[in-house]
Amino acid sequence: MKLEKHSLWGPVDPAGNAGYETDHPPRKGFFTDTSICIGCKACEVACKEWNDVPADHFDMLGSSYDNSLSLNANQWRHVAFIEQPARSGRQADGSRPAVDLGMPAMSAPGVTLPDAGQDAAMDTAEKPDFRWLMSSDVCKHCTHAACLDVCPTGSLFRSEFGTVVVQDDICNGCGYCVPACPYGVIERRKGPEGSKNVGIAQKCTLCYDRLDAGKTPACAQACPTQSIQFGDVEELRERANQRVEKLHEAGIMDARLYGNDPNDGVGGTGAFFLLLDEPEVYGFPPDPVVTTRDLPQMYARAATAAAAMLVGAALTFLGRRP
Repeated sequence: MKLEKHSLWGPVDPAGNAGYETDHPPRKGFFTDTSICIGCKACEVACKEWNDVPADHFDMLGSSYDNSLSLNANQWRHVAFIEQPARSGRQADGSRPAVDLGMPAMSAPGVTLPDAGQDAAMDTAEKPDFRWLMSSDVCKHCTHAACLDVCPTGSLFRSEFGTVVVQDDICNGCGYCVPACPYGVIERRKGPEGSKNVGIAQKCTLCYDRLDAGKTPACAQACPTQSIQFGDVEELRERANQRVEKLHEAGIMDARLYGNDPNDGVGGTGAFFLLLDEPEVYGFPPDPVVTTRDLPQMYARAATAAAAMLVGAALTFLGRRP
Protein backbone atom coordinates (compact mmCIF):
# COMPACT_ATOMS: atom_id res chain seq x y z
CA MET A 1 0.00 0.00 0.00
CA LYS A 2 1.11 3.53 -0.76
CA LEU A 3 2.28 5.57 2.20
CA GLU A 4 2.11 9.34 2.47
CA LYS A 5 5.31 11.33 2.15
CA HIS A 6 6.34 12.69 5.54
CA SER A 7 5.41 16.35 5.87
CA LEU A 8 6.12 19.02 8.47
CA TRP A 9 3.41 21.38 7.23
CA GLY A 10 -0.14 21.43 5.93
CA PRO A 11 -3.21 19.22 6.35
CA VAL A 12 -2.35 15.52 6.36
CA ASP A 13 -3.50 12.30 7.97
CA PRO A 14 -1.07 12.20 10.93
CA ALA A 15 -0.96 8.41 11.22
CA GLY A 16 -0.44 8.00 7.48
CA ASN A 17 2.20 10.73 7.57
CA ALA A 18 4.00 8.76 10.28
CA GLY A 19 4.16 5.64 8.08
CA TYR A 20 1.04 3.68 9.00
CA GLU A 21 -0.69 2.02 6.09
CA THR A 22 -4.02 3.27 4.84
CA ASP A 23 -6.06 0.72 6.80
CA HIS A 24 -5.09 2.19 10.19
CA PRO A 25 -7.92 3.16 12.61
CA PRO A 26 -9.64 6.56 12.23
CA ARG A 27 -7.94 9.44 14.01
CA LYS A 28 -9.19 9.80 17.59
CA GLY A 29 -9.41 12.97 19.62
CA PHE A 30 -11.30 15.28 21.96
CA PHE A 31 -13.83 18.04 21.37
CA THR A 32 -14.10 20.15 24.52
CA ASP A 33 -17.24 22.31 24.68
CA THR A 34 -16.33 24.93 27.29
CA SER A 35 -19.87 26.35 27.20
CA ILE A 36 -21.11 23.41 29.28
CA CYS A 37 -18.06 22.87 31.51
CA ILE A 38 -19.07 23.26 35.17
CA GLY A 39 -15.55 23.18 36.60
CA CYS A 40 -16.11 20.03 38.64
CA LYS A 41 -12.56 18.78 37.87
CA ALA A 42 -13.76 15.16 37.56
CA CYS A 43 -11.58 14.90 34.46
CA GLU A 44 -8.50 15.92 36.43
CA VAL A 45 -9.14 13.29 39.09
CA ALA A 46 -9.94 10.54 36.59
CA CYS A 47 -6.78 11.30 34.62
CA LYS A 48 -4.60 11.17 37.72
CA GLU A 49 -6.16 7.95 38.97
CA TRP A 50 -5.94 6.05 35.68
CA ASN A 51 -2.46 7.23 34.67
CA ASP A 52 -0.97 7.22 38.19
CA VAL A 53 -0.10 10.91 37.95
CA PRO A 54 1.12 12.42 41.26
CA ALA A 55 -1.57 14.35 43.15
CA ASP A 56 0.41 17.45 44.07
CA HIS A 57 0.51 21.14 43.16
CA PHE A 58 -2.94 21.80 44.63
CA ASP A 59 -2.47 25.31 45.97
CA MET A 60 -4.87 28.24 46.19
CA LEU A 61 -3.36 31.40 44.73
CA GLY A 62 -5.87 33.78 46.25
CA SER A 63 -6.71 35.13 42.79
CA SER A 64 -8.82 32.24 41.53
CA TYR A 65 -10.70 29.13 42.61
CA ASP A 66 -8.40 27.15 40.31
CA ASN A 67 -6.07 25.04 42.45
CA SER A 68 -4.22 23.10 39.74
CA LEU A 69 -2.75 26.17 38.02
CA SER A 70 -1.69 24.81 34.60
CA LEU A 71 -0.79 21.81 32.50
CA ASN A 72 2.50 20.24 33.53
CA ALA A 73 4.17 16.87 34.03
CA ASN A 74 1.94 16.20 37.03
CA GLN A 75 -1.22 17.73 35.57
CA TRP A 76 -2.25 16.18 32.23
CA ARG A 77 -5.73 17.73 32.46
CA HIS A 78 -6.24 21.23 33.80
CA VAL A 79 -9.60 22.92 34.36
CA ALA A 80 -9.13 26.67 34.19
CA PHE A 81 -11.40 28.96 36.24
CA ILE A 82 -11.56 32.34 34.50
CA GLU A 83 -13.59 34.99 36.29
CA GLN A 84 -14.41 37.84 33.93
CA PRO A 85 -15.55 41.14 35.43
CA ALA A 86 -18.20 43.05 33.51
CA ARG A 87 -15.76 45.74 32.46
CA SER A 88 -13.92 43.27 30.18
CA GLY A 89 -16.91 42.99 27.83
CA ARG A 90 -17.77 44.65 24.56
CA GLN A 91 -21.05 46.50 25.14
CA ALA A 92 -21.42 50.16 24.18
CA ASP A 93 -20.69 51.23 27.74
CA GLY A 94 -17.66 48.92 27.93
CA SER A 95 -19.35 46.28 30.08
CA ARG A 96 -20.33 42.66 29.40
CA PRO A 97 -23.83 41.39 30.21
CA ALA A 98 -23.89 39.56 33.51
CA VAL A 99 -24.64 35.86 33.32
CA ASP A 100 -27.14 34.02 35.49
CA LEU A 101 -25.11 31.35 37.26
CA GLY A 102 -28.15 29.11 37.68
CA MET A 103 -28.00 28.99 41.46
CA PRO A 104 -30.87 27.04 43.08
CA ALA A 105 -33.95 29.01 44.10
CA MET A 106 -35.36 28.96 47.60
CA SER A 107 -38.70 27.42 46.61
CA ALA A 108 -40.87 26.30 43.74
CA PRO A 109 -42.15 29.03 41.39
CA GLY A 110 -45.13 30.93 42.75
CA VAL A 111 -44.62 29.91 46.39
CA THR A 112 -44.60 32.78 48.92
CA LEU A 113 -41.81 32.57 51.47
CA PRO A 114 -42.40 33.83 55.02
CA ASP A 115 -39.84 36.62 54.88
CA ALA A 116 -38.43 36.69 51.35
CA GLY A 117 -41.53 37.42 49.24
CA GLN A 118 -42.21 35.89 45.83
CA ASP A 119 -39.63 34.05 43.76
CA ALA A 120 -40.53 36.46 40.98
CA ALA A 121 -38.81 39.13 43.02
CA MET A 122 -35.65 37.02 42.96
CA ASP A 123 -35.78 36.83 39.19
CA THR A 124 -35.64 40.62 38.97
CA ALA A 125 -32.82 40.91 41.48
CA GLU A 126 -29.51 42.27 40.30
CA LYS A 127 -27.36 39.66 38.62
CA PRO A 128 -23.66 39.30 39.48
CA ASP A 129 -21.34 41.61 37.54
CA PHE A 130 -19.08 38.83 36.33
CA ARG A 131 -19.19 35.54 34.47
CA TRP A 132 -17.29 32.27 34.70
CA LEU A 133 -15.37 30.81 31.78
CA MET A 134 -14.27 27.24 32.52
CA SER A 135 -12.24 25.05 30.22
CA SER A 136 -10.59 21.65 30.60
CA ASP A 137 -7.25 21.96 28.82
CA VAL A 138 -5.15 19.03 27.60
CA CYS A 139 -2.36 18.13 25.15
CA LYS A 140 -3.52 19.06 21.65
CA HIS A 141 -2.09 15.96 19.88
CA CYS A 142 -1.13 18.16 16.95
CA THR A 143 -1.23 16.99 13.35
CA HIS A 144 2.35 18.27 13.11
CA ALA A 145 3.85 17.73 16.57
CA ALA A 146 7.16 19.52 17.10
CA CYS A 147 7.81 17.59 20.32
CA LEU A 148 7.81 14.38 18.29
CA ASP A 149 9.98 15.87 15.52
CA VAL A 150 12.79 16.93 17.87
CA CYS A 151 12.87 13.82 20.09
CA PRO A 152 16.33 12.22 19.59
CA THR A 153 15.52 8.84 21.16
CA GLY A 154 12.17 7.99 19.57
CA SER A 155 10.53 8.14 22.99
CA LEU A 156 7.73 10.23 21.51
CA PHE A 157 5.85 8.39 18.79
CA ARG A 158 2.73 8.74 16.69
CA SER A 159 0.20 6.03 17.45
CA GLU A 160 -2.05 4.35 14.91
CA PHE A 161 -4.87 6.53 16.29
CA GLY A 162 -3.02 9.72 15.28
CA THR A 163 -2.15 10.62 18.88
CA VAL A 164 1.27 11.52 20.31
CA VAL A 165 2.51 9.25 23.12
CA VAL A 166 5.58 9.29 25.39
CA GLN A 167 7.37 6.01 26.11
CA ASP A 168 8.70 6.41 29.64
CA ASP A 169 11.26 3.63 29.34
CA ILE A 170 12.94 5.23 26.29
CA CYS A 171 12.91 8.93 27.24
CA ASN A 172 16.34 10.09 28.46
CA GLY A 173 15.05 13.38 29.90
CA CYS A 174 16.94 15.60 27.42
CA GLY A 175 14.09 18.11 27.42
CA TYR A 176 14.26 19.05 23.72
CA CYS A 177 10.52 18.53 23.45
CA VAL A 178 9.71 21.09 26.16
CA PRO A 179 10.56 24.31 24.26
CA ALA A 180 9.43 22.76 20.96
CA CYS A 181 5.76 22.60 21.97
CA PRO A 182 3.95 25.78 20.87
CA TYR A 183 1.33 25.25 23.61
CA GLY A 184 3.70 24.71 26.55
CA VAL A 185 2.09 21.35 27.32
CA ILE A 186 4.94 18.88 27.80
CA GLU A 187 7.31 19.06 30.75
CA ARG A 188 9.83 16.91 32.60
CA ARG A 189 8.64 15.61 35.96
CA LYS A 190 10.49 17.25 38.85
CA GLY A 191 8.81 15.52 41.77
CA PRO A 192 7.40 14.90 44.29
CA GLU A 193 10.11 12.76 45.87
CA GLY A 194 9.48 9.07 45.38
CA SER A 195 7.32 9.48 42.27
CA LYS A 196 8.01 7.38 39.22
CA ASN A 197 9.44 8.88 36.02
CA VAL A 198 11.10 11.84 37.72
CA GLY A 199 13.17 13.65 35.08
CA ILE A 200 11.16 12.09 32.26
CA ALA A 201 8.96 14.08 29.84
CA GLN A 202 5.28 13.58 30.67
CA LYS A 203 1.96 14.58 29.09
CA CYS A 204 -1.46 13.28 28.10
CA THR A 205 -1.37 10.11 25.98
CA LEU A 206 -5.12 10.27 25.23
CA CYS A 207 -5.17 7.09 27.35
CA TYR A 208 -3.43 5.05 24.64
CA ASP A 209 -3.80 1.88 26.69
CA ARG A 210 -7.57 2.41 26.89
CA LEU A 211 -7.83 3.19 23.16
CA ASP A 212 -5.98 -0.02 22.37
CA ALA A 213 -8.63 -1.87 24.40
CA GLY A 214 -11.51 -0.08 22.67
CA LYS A 215 -12.34 2.08 25.69
CA THR A 216 -13.02 5.80 26.15
CA PRO A 217 -10.24 7.91 27.75
CA ALA A 218 -10.67 8.32 31.49
CA CYS A 219 -11.33 12.09 31.44
CA ALA A 220 -14.12 11.87 28.85
CA GLN A 221 -15.61 8.87 30.66
CA ALA A 222 -15.79 10.87 33.90
CA CYS A 223 -17.15 14.15 32.50
CA PRO A 224 -20.74 14.53 33.86
CA THR A 225 -21.87 17.17 31.34
CA GLN A 226 -20.20 15.73 28.22
CA SER A 227 -18.13 18.87 27.94
CA ILE A 228 -15.28 16.52 26.94
CA GLN A 229 -16.41 14.49 23.94
CA PHE A 230 -14.28 11.66 22.55
CA GLY A 231 -14.47 10.04 19.13
CA ASP A 232 -13.33 10.16 15.52
CA VAL A 233 -11.85 13.60 14.85
CA GLU A 234 -13.73 14.20 11.60
CA GLU A 235 -17.05 13.37 13.25
CA LEU A 236 -16.21 15.59 16.23
CA ARG A 237 -15.42 18.49 13.90
CA GLU A 238 -18.86 18.20 12.30
CA ARG A 239 -20.45 18.06 15.75
CA ALA A 240 -18.45 21.10 16.86
CA ASN A 241 -19.49 23.14 13.82
CA GLN A 242 -23.14 22.32 14.49
CA ARG A 243 -22.75 23.35 18.13
CA VAL A 244 -21.27 26.72 17.16
CA GLU A 245 -24.12 27.34 14.71
CA LYS A 246 -26.62 26.55 17.45
CA LEU A 247 -24.97 29.01 19.86
CA HIS A 248 -24.87 31.71 17.19
CA GLU A 249 -28.57 31.20 16.55
CA ALA A 250 -29.11 31.69 20.28
CA GLY A 251 -27.32 35.03 20.09
CA ILE A 252 -23.98 33.89 21.58
CA MET A 253 -21.85 35.36 18.80
CA ASP A 254 -18.54 35.05 20.71
CA ALA A 255 -18.66 31.26 20.34
CA ARG A 256 -15.81 30.00 18.17
CA LEU A 257 -13.72 26.88 17.57
CA TYR A 258 -10.03 26.65 18.36
CA GLY A 259 -7.70 24.03 16.87
CA ASN A 260 -10.12 22.49 14.39
CA ASP A 261 -8.72 24.10 11.23
CA PRO A 262 -6.43 21.72 9.24
CA ASN A 263 -4.86 24.75 7.57
CA ASP A 264 -3.67 26.42 10.77
CA GLY A 265 -0.06 26.56 11.98
CA VAL A 266 -0.03 22.99 13.32
CA GLY A 267 -2.24 21.37 10.68
CA GLY A 268 -5.16 21.22 13.08
CA THR A 269 -5.19 19.42 16.40
CA GLY A 270 -6.62 16.17 17.68
CA ALA A 271 -7.96 17.99 20.74
CA PHE A 272 -9.90 21.14 19.89
CA PHE A 273 -12.16 23.50 21.80
CA LEU A 274 -15.31 25.57 21.62
CA LEU A 275 -14.49 28.89 23.28
CA LEU A 276 -16.69 31.78 24.37
CA ASP A 277 -14.00 34.44 24.06
CA GLU A 278 -10.62 35.09 22.46
CA PRO A 279 -8.07 32.25 22.80
CA GLU A 280 -5.76 34.46 24.85
CA VAL A 281 -8.41 34.67 27.59
CA TYR A 282 -8.04 30.91 28.09
CA GLY A 283 -4.25 31.03 27.92
CA PHE A 284 -4.09 29.64 24.36
CA PRO A 285 -1.73 31.12 21.75
CA PRO A 286 -3.87 32.90 19.14
CA ASP A 287 -1.92 31.64 16.13
CA PRO A 288 0.27 28.64 17.07
CA VAL A 289 2.83 27.42 14.55
CA VAL A 290 4.72 24.14 14.75
CA THR A 291 8.26 25.12 15.67
CA THR A 292 9.82 22.63 13.23
CA ARG A 293 7.90 23.91 10.20
CA ASP A 294 10.87 25.64 8.59
CA LEU A 295 13.46 22.90 9.22
CA PRO A 296 13.59 21.68 5.57
CA GLN A 297 14.18 25.21 4.29
CA MET A 298 16.74 25.86 7.03
CA TYR A 299 18.64 22.67 6.19
CA ALA A 300 18.49 23.49 2.46
CA ARG A 301 19.81 27.00 3.04
CA ALA A 302 22.55 25.73 5.35
CA ALA A 303 23.57 23.14 2.74
CA THR A 304 23.58 25.81 0.01
CA ALA A 305 25.72 28.10 2.16
CA ALA A 306 28.13 25.28 2.95
CA ALA A 307 28.41 24.35 -0.73
CA ALA A 308 29.06 27.98 -1.65
CA MET A 309 31.81 28.20 0.96
CA LEU A 310 33.44 25.01 -0.34
CA VAL A 311 33.31 26.27 -3.89
CA GLY A 312 34.77 29.60 -2.79
CA ALA A 313 37.57 27.88 -0.87
CA ALA A 314 38.35 25.63 -3.85
CA LEU A 315 38.50 28.60 -6.22
CA THR A 316 40.80 30.42 -3.79
CA PHE A 317 43.27 27.55 -3.69
CA LEU A 318 43.09 27.04 -7.45
CA GLY A 319 43.75 30.74 -8.00
CA ARG A 320 47.03 30.54 -6.03
CA ARG A 321 48.66 28.11 -8.47
CA PRO A 322 51.71 29.58 -10.31
